[in-house]
Amino acid sequence: MSGPLDGVLIADFSRVLAGPLATMTLADLGATVIKVERPGAGDDTRAWGPPWSPHGATYFESANRSKQSLTLDLSDAADLVLAQELAQRADVFFENFRPGALARFRLDYESVRERNPQVVYTSISGFGAGAGADLPGYDFVVQALGGLMSVTGAPAGEPTKVGVALVDVLTGKDATIGTLAALAARDHSGHGAHVEVNLLSSLLGAMVNQASGYLGAGSVPRAMGNQHPSIAPYETLRARDGIIAVACGNDGQFAKLAAALGIPGLAQEAEFATNVARVQNRPRLILALEERLATKDVATWQRELSAVGVPAGAVNSLPEAFALAEELGLAPTYDLPGASPQVRHPVRYSDGVLVEPSPPPRLGEHSAALRAWLAGPADAAPPRLTPPVTPPTDEGE
Repeated sequence: MSGPLDGVLIADFSRVLAGPLATMTLADLGATVIKVERPGAGDDTRAWGPPWSPHGATYFESANRSKQSLTLDLSDAADLVLAQELAQRADVFFENFRPGALARFRLDYESVRERNPQVVYTSISGFGAGAGADLPGYDFVVQALGGLMSVTGAPAGEPTKVGVALVDVLTGKDATIGTLAALAARDHSGHGAHVEVNLLSSLLGAMVNQASGYLGAGSVPRAMGNQHPSIAPYETLRARDGIIAVACGNDGQFAKLAAALGIPGLAQEAEFATNVARVQNRPRLILALEERLATKDVATWQRELSAVGVPAGAVNSLPEAFALAEELGLAPTYDLPGASPQVRHPVRYSDGVLVEPSPPPRLGEHSAALRAWLAGPADAAPPRLTPPVTPPTDEGE
């Protein structure tokens, strides 16, 4: 079936994670995504392993399904002509080169817009195109510079990164939103736009209550382990055989928690009756709760607390998390022929607008067909993506 972005052609010159994740999301919605890669090497993440699947680096596979791979050497005059022709035909041009780096190839926004006024040109950088243009934008460094590491980890421990490239993921989602908004605006104005996203701004925007607390109240947040700065109990607590996450977002939920633990009077005591009081008296609160939690195991408490409407759960491993999603009927993965399982597109639509996914491409897998198309009439439709019948060689040419 065709998706809502059927007919939208994306020239994807991005690499690593934020840009590829955004273009994969657009491919899930039906866009034709042509991923331009360096001959012989490709996207950096093709070499980022372990772990490896039977098909390549699992890192690359996480953000590149349903794309066509075209290898082009921009330092080669003939290949550069093809790259420029692709930019001229594209509805969307994605790139995350250092700001200004594509100008010498006439693939910068001004050059592409001159030939293609309707293009939506999406640029992703680490720190914007101004004073931070020369700073390399790596997720780990932005987690440090952007303040995320300062609020992550144990209170007395070393600042800690999040266990996934979260800033890249957030930036990729912002880039997706911005691109879709620009495409919608183009439907009304007939003009394209330059969409600019940077990792630092995406991170600061994602700091939400922590950022607002600093800006509005001068409160500088700090690492608190698994505790929440404004809510209690909203943390991990120790039960008989391990720890359980408990999240009481209001006084009613806390009253239910106290009753389930067999200490209903706790919710009426002045030092615990309101959320503000519980935050102020957190150490004593934790002692009272963990004394009761120690009488049963985590699995039992998860069942009993969930049954009365108290959000609570074990700290799962990733296999356990996928198993839970399966148990809940969320169907969290795709099984693709000739490829490793993929995490399913996270948004569900009532009329089933998602297209059938295809495996992440081998390097240069679609180069021959795409080169022929780019050398042909400008109004010809791009080749359709079809799953390979036999495993291609690495360069596919």
